[in-house]
Amino acid sequence: MRYTSRVSVPVPAAELFRWHERPGAFQRLTPPWQPVSLKQHQGIRDGDRAIIRLGADLVGLDWVAEHRNYQDGCLEGDGPCGFEDVQISGPFGSWHHRHRMLPAPVGSVLEDDITYTLPLDPVSRIGAPIAKGQLERLFAYRHRITGEDLRRHHDASAAPMTVAVTGASGTIGSALSAFLTGGGHTVVRLVRHRDDATSRGPQDGAVYWNVHDGEIDLAALEAAAPDVVIHLAGEPVTSLDGSAEARRRIWESRTKGTQLLSRALASMSRPPRALVCASASGYYGDRGSAELVEDDAPGDDFLARVTVAWEASTAEAEAAGIRVAHARIGLVTTPAGGLLKTLAPITALGLGGWTGDGDAWWPWIALDDVVYVLHWLALEDARGSYNLAAPSSATMKTVVKTLASVQNRPAVVRVPEMLVRTLGGELARSLALKSTRMVPDRLVREGFRFSYPDLRTALAHVTGHLDAHTLS
Repeated sequence: MRYTSRVSVPVPAAELFRWHERPGAFQRLTPPWQPVSLKQHQGIRDGDRAIIRLGADLVGLDWVAEHRNYQDGCLEGDGPCGFEDVQISGPFGSWHHRHRMLPAPVGSVLEDDITYTLPLDPVSRIGAPIAKGQLERLFAYRHRITGEDLRRHHDASAAPMTVAVTGASGTIGSALSAFLTGGGHTVVRLVRHRDDATSRGPQDGAVYWNVHDGEIDLAALEAAAPDVVIHLAGEPVTSLDGSAEARRRIWESRTKGTQLLSRALASMSRPPRALVCASASGYYGDRGSAELVEDDAPGDDFLARVTVAWEASTAEAEAAGIRVAHARIGLVTTPAGGLLKTLAPITALGLGGWTGDGDAWWPWIALDDVVYVLHWLALEDARGSYNLAAPSSATMKTVVKTLASVQNRPAVVRVPEMLVRTLGGELARSLALKSTRMVPDRLVREGFRFSYPDLRTALAHVTGHLDAHTLS
């Protein structure tokens, strides 16, 4: 069986080829609806291998692919560029994928040409239409990511940077790190265990820090010499259970961690030019249907007070002349974590529902747009607070019904609010039942372009139900 797909990419073939050579590209191309991870990536030259884990560590399968026929003629002229990967062992009967990067009058063309057999061929050919549909779904997603990531890097025209990232293993941090390395930047992870503070490659370094003990390896941070620091680490808000201990962990992980980092950056002989610090839509509290912009006053509940203190904790970095931007991140839409990790499986079963009238406003934003905004804040002369939410606000009911619709499932369940309050406890009161209509006023006014401003498009993209290979 054979599958071939082509897509126009708005950058020269050489840039497209270099992007594929970098390890971050594979992670960016991995669809968030599949439990897939990269265990090993040696490169794409002849004989290099990649080991991909399909499924969980205990219940899963390793897919081993070997790269062949490396061609880099487009780097020096108009010659061909491309590479191939052939399955050594894995889920298919056989798999041979040819990646070609072809020059075009404007930009380039990416061609994926795959010949494959299913396991137990020819008996399994009855499943050929399903396999082809899955490949269509996969490559539509991959081509959108390829085109948009490369467009962002090309338009930015930024020299290679060293970016220190805290929380690099989280949902946002891992996507951001892959995006940055795919663009030729070096990521330095701030890690909580000394044994993890080792380099994984030329674009991936690490520095030890420990918020609980107030420790940071300043010498290693100086040696890394980051141009920008993006601070995402913090105790997950989902750990809220009403206990004083949970509240203490959430408060200290944000305020103490940010103070520790800010103090260290301020003391450096060559401090970074910018600190982009995560914040949250929780800054505004429960505010009903009122549209909230960056200049609006904070709320008065626990998460609002945490967020106010969190943003204030960058004071030492600002006093040292470091440009500081606060990213007030809303509800991130991706099946890999956050809101959709819980909601998508429920709606896929046709059990999607909303609480009460479903009129609570959710400040949703696509994960890819979070990554692109953080990159934009790192490069632009951005200071102060920015709301990271999509331009098109949506209520809880709209989000649930739209998600179910793109999955071709009904959503008619109405859950009594009292039941949610009783069973969901503190977390439900702090998150699920809160109405925060946060809008990205500064981002829109200052010219940031959202890739997924529309709720249906964003949800279809991350669940693999958006057919178009490119975005307008």
